[in-house]
Amino acid sequence: MMNRSEKERLADFVSQRIEMGETEWYLSPDFIHSSIGRVNESPVSPVKKSAARSDSEMKKAACVEPSFGNGSITAQKSLEDLEKTVCGCVRCSLGRTRTNFVFGDGNPDADIMFIGEAPGADEDAQGMPFVGRAGQLLTRMIEAMKLRREDVYIGNILKCRPPNNRDPKPEEIEMCEPILLRQIEIIRPAVICALGRISGQTLLRTKSNLASLRGKIHDYHGVKFIVTYHPAALLRNPHWKKPAWDDLRLVRREYDGLEL
Repeated sequence: MMNRSEKERLADFVSQRIEMGETEWYLSPDFIHSSIGRVNESPVSPVKKSAARSDSEMKKAACVEPSFGNGSITAQKSLEDLEKTVCGCVRCSLGRTRTNFVFGDGNPDADIMFIGEAPGADEDAQGMPFVGRAGQLLTRMIEAMKLRREDVYIGNILKCRPPNNRDPKPEEIEMCEPILLRQIEIIRPAVICALGRISGQTLLRTKSNLASLRGKIHDYHGVKFIVTYHPAALLRNPHWKKPAWDDLRLVRREYDGLEL
């Protein structure tokens, strides 16, 4: 049983969610415990209904019903409409444990697309891909290619964070990959760069190790596909940065012939 203080904190949390435009939640015991703690540690003043909502809150409010099929995905003609169609997704269990749906971010007409495996804690909190330390490194990698982050498109196979950043499960990939494929069809990139072993293996349907996947030009639904290290792996193993740079040079060369 919750004591009075805990009930008050939970009531505050629910009030905050209602102010954000949410009317329905799935609350696991662990989520309730952590959410009460966040309310207790960082009290938030009530938000006036006239106050402007954040981009993440507005996106949530724009989400349609979570019951959609693959036909609804392929029918969407723009990234904006696709995101509205799928951002309320609860087709797998991750939809009920996420904080934010992480659709993707960047230039909708990008010629280069970076694809990771799944959002992490920072991405789940902000609703944006690659915003933590690994994301900051990815931004520097893109700039080293003589490009800007806003020139490319960045996304993940999964749109919701797996608990404890575990590897994606086959059924989760099955639910999410049609969304990614439609993103690719809309964007029509010239080159896709898979970030990490799991992204490369999953999309290429192979169990080959990263060493055998790197340094080659693969095909993913008619698009040139190059595999490199995940930025998080480069943070743990800085000596991999040189071979990762070789991969990025290959991406740029295949994109427009520029030698870095």
